[in-house]
Amino acid sequence: MTTIWHNPRCSKSRQTLTLLQDRGIDVVVVDYQKTPPSTDQLRDVIAALGVNPHDIIRHKETIYRDLGLSPDTPHGELIAAMAAHPKLIERPIVIHNNRAAIGRPPETVLGLF
Repeated sequence: MTTIWHNPRCSKSRQTLTLLQDRGIDVVVVDYQKTPPSTDQLRDVIAALGVNPHDIIRHKETIYRDLGLSPDTPHGELIAAMAAHPKLIERPIVIHNNRAAIGRPPETVLGLF
C-alpha cells in the first residue's frame, strides 16, 4: 500500500500525487491537515525516513516561531507540536512498504518503488 500525506493547496504535493498516479501507482490520499497523524504515526514515518523530527518541520511557518521551536527542542516536543499543528509537517510525504520519502522534488519518491 502506498500513502501520501497530501496538502491539495501545495504545488509540490499536487505534483507528487500526479507523478504517482501517472505511473499507475494506487495511492491512498490523506489530507494530513484535516486528518492529522498521531504521535505514533509521526514516529513511524520519521523512522521510515531515517531523519530526526526537526528535519520534517516547516521552519518558516509562523507557528514554529510562536511555539519557540528550534533544532534544540527535544524530539518528543517536536513530534507533539506536529501532531497538534499539522501545518508544521513538511509535505508531501509518501509512505510505501515501511519506507518513506519527502516529495521535494517530487521525483524523490520514485526511489520507494
